[in-house]
Amino acid sequence: MSSAIQIFIFSLLLFCSFNPFTSAQPSFRPRALVLSITKDASTLQYLTIVNQRTPLASINVVVDLGGQFLWVDCDQFYQSSSYVPARCGSAQCNLAGSKACTSTSGELAQDVFAIQSTNGKNPGPVVSIPRLLFTCGSTFLLEGLASGVRGMAGLGRSPIGLPSQFAAAFSFNRKFAICLPSSISANGVIFFGNTPYIMMPDIDISSSLMYTPLLINPVSTASSYTQGDRSTEYFIGVKSIQVNTKSISLNTTLLSIQSNGYGGTKISTVNPYTVLETSIYNALTKAFVREANLPRVAPIAPLEFCFDSTNVASTRLGPGVPSIDLVLQSENVVWRITGSNSMVQVRDNVLCLGFVDGGSNPRTSIVIGGHQLEDNLLQFDLATSRLGFSSSLLGRQTTCSNFNFTSNA
Repeated sequence: MSSAIQIFIFSLLLFCSFNPFTSAQPSFRPRALVLSITKDASTLQYLTIVNQRTPLASINVVVDLGGQFLWVDCDQFYQSSSYVPARCGSAQCNLAGSKACTSTSGELAQDVFAIQSTNGKNPGPVVSIPRLLFTCGSTFLLEGLASGVRGMAGLGRSPIGLPSQFAAAFSFNRKFAICLPSSISANGVIFFGNTPYIMMPDIDISSSLMYTPLLINPVSTASSYTQGDRSTEYFIGVKSIQVNTKSISLNTTLLSIQSNGYGGTKISTVNPYTVLETSIYNALTKAFVREANLPRVAPIAPLEFCFDSTNVASTRLGPGVPSIDLVLQSENVVWRITGSNSMVQVRDNVLCLGFVDGGSNPRTSIVIGGHQLEDNLLQFDLATSRLGFSSSLLGRQTTCSNFNFTSNA
């Protein structure tokens, strides 16, 4: 995330003046909502399109799984007859954690927001929220984001994150699921609410999830925050790591969230690859090189461990390389990372291990990045603080790109 965005978030947390939430009052009340996701080839960021304002405008935004809220650039082309500026001292101001009423970087506001409903299998009618809370930012905050993007969609466990706002507006559970595409030419999907997740050819990918608790980091992981703020990002409890089903030696203290907020494992859509604390990175890569027994080739930044893939077999689960297992609350609850998610095809006959060294004292010991999430279904239940995960959908003969966006039959 760029320093400009980090500064913006800090100043935003000091500002508020918006009206109370207005719940949606549609004639059709959906049980679930759906958004399409694409992958940007240049930045490897995951993008979606939101529809906002009066008249409605389609806005490209980066999907930020742990982000606190929706923010958009209001310096350029923001015109809306339904825009409601902030009112200081409201209940929602307290909900947002804002402490003051002035800001140099942006303002909290509300506007019409339209989104497609779904039954979990096909798109349904478009529904709207009269006053969805968002933040007006400045153009300079777009630095480092994909071309054509005008903001970021925060899906974090914040009262003003999109999952919580949608649930409040339509009276469904605070639950959402994300399924990232593995190709820049295909669409992934985000579901909000109560629904099965049906992928072609008529496969309910929610039917065989494993579950693990979502942990709360008591200290915000934002670059700037108010003392006492908890993190809005999603953490899970990795207890050990295996390569080819063999445990690797780790300093297990690094796997726990400490009282100062350091350590632990979080899930991120803004990191393209999984980032590991140095000692974890060294242990994992050493074990992988030993177990894979493949010829090494020159590194290709930012990936250090690259291999000649001439003799690597192709399987339903991607390149035939040793599996990497994140062992969670018990030996029976394992997030398995197979070749499709561990390896990156960087050129013909060259595969690189999609993990990077995060340094010796990172804020978070393990950050599971986008590449490791592709073609995996992740269901976030905020009410029960539980993550459901599928591991690779390729083993079920479907992908995250197989939701039928083209029909509402």
